[in-house]
Amino acid sequence: MPGWVNRRGDYGRRMKNDELVASRCTACRVALEKRGAFLFHTDEGSLIKCVLCAVRHRPMLRRSIRVSLVVGTVLIAINHGDILLRGEWTEGFLWKLGLTYAVPFLVATWGALGSSRLRR
Repeated sequence: MPGWVNRRGDYGRRMKNDELVASRCTACRVALEKRGAFLFHTDEGSLIKCVLCAVRHRPMLRRSIRVSLVVGTVLIAINHGDILLRGEWTEGFLWKLGLTYAVPFLVATWGALGSSRLRR
């Protein structure tokens, strides 16, 4: 069967209602030949999105934010708990707080995109 295949070998060309999906992004309708394609499973069925639409996929972003909040808070407590308790909040500390939340967000998003990427 020709078309896009995910890493497990599943074909992502059929929607939940068995409608064949063209080689276009289901969100913006751009052709997927030149861009990467990503398969997302939702309650409404499967969606194939281009890279620009995939990075804005709301369920994935919500999950990445939740992961970031949990993991970032644990890392801050472990790495900077003494600074927090003493109240010594310098400018250098504030940007480290932002990075501590940004890194788990980026890792969770990268992992989700990597596992949903389709290959030809």
